[in-house]
Amino acid sequence: MADVRHAGRDGAWPAHPLDQGVKDGSRALYMGAAGILWGLFHLAREGAIASDPRWVEWALALPEAYRATPDTSRGVPSYFVGEAGILLTALRARPSAALADRLLEVVKSNVRNPTLEMMWGAPGSALAAVFAHELTGDDRWRVVYLDSLHALEHSWREHDGDAYALWTQDLYGRQRRILGAAHGFAGNVFSILRGRSLSSEVAFGAAVGRAVAALRATVELDGDRANWPSDTGRERFYLQWCHGAPGVLTSFARAPADPALDALWLPAAELVWQAGPLRKGPNLCHGTAGNGAALLATFVRTGDERWLDRARRFGMHAIAQVAAARAENGRGRYSLWLGDIGVAVYLWHCIHGTSGLPSLDF
Repeated sequence: MADVRHAGRDGAWPAHPLDQGVKDGSRALYMGAAGILWGLFHLAREGAIASDPRWVEWALALPEAYRATPDTSRGVPSYFVGEAGILLTALRARPSAALADRLLEVVKSNVRNPTLEMMWGAPGSALAAVFAHELTGDDRWRVVYLDSLHALEHSWREHDGDAYALWTQDLYGRQRRILGAAHGFAGNVFSILRGRSLSSEVAFGAAVGRAVAALRATVELDGDRANWPSDTGRERFYLQWCHGAPGVLTSFARAPADPALDALWLPAAELVWQAGPLRKGPNLCHGTAGNGAALLATFVRTGDERWLDRARRFGMHAIAQVAAARAENGRGRYSLWLGDIGVAVYLWHCIHGTSGLPSLDF
């Protein structure tokens, strides 16, 4: 897990050899100190581990440390790789008006981010508004969430005569219609589903209908198996949380029962199971734990114990992968989405037969 003995005095952890281009002491939620603390706070709250009073101190120091030395070349409002996720981590550790005001300012600044995806854009920072509303009950978070949602819906449209609607991501110098959870359609839909309590039932129902129609139109079926390409070019098919069926399933896990969605669900879950644990490692983003999370979501959605057993088998494999990686590198990997703490959260869900992803569902 994220051994606190390897943290610096300010609660920063060293980068891993596999994390190319990432510097020691990263602060962000995706692969920095904010994510590690998020996982530790969650596991302590669940009773899985003992709490440590230093965690609050470290979390409160994160915003200033990030502003002084951003993880990227400049500070960004992003939820996963920028200031929004860091501020929310601090706000969860100890609520304060100053932190809330700054977070609101950051989320507002990201409403019209042209990336139109979760990692950098409004779909991610909108989640910060959802969590802040759950923490505080302050209705201004509903307002900024709905502003983000309206901007997202305005850019959700049909293309080239397609009978279904997607977003076009303007990302890393390319424009593509990406389908996966990390950078595309499924992740955007998750933000809509996660904020259900903040929007009207009519708007929510219409959005879910559009989303399921797009899911049906873009699926690739092969017998009793289903997957989605990385984008509408249909040149590459992955099978991991960030791109492919696992992320689609976890993203749509909060969707209401729907025959059209349910017809795709089990074929997609079956492909995840038949493919087996990933060679890329144990992590959530593109590893065994992320794929196992889709099996847990299937168990919760269907009540079929077979899927819980399968998720636990993935969990046992992830444990072996963590041990092997530590033996090879002489240390753990300290991040929520690419490292050992995310695997630990997944294993806790396997033990208790629950589902969800840290920093998304809870």
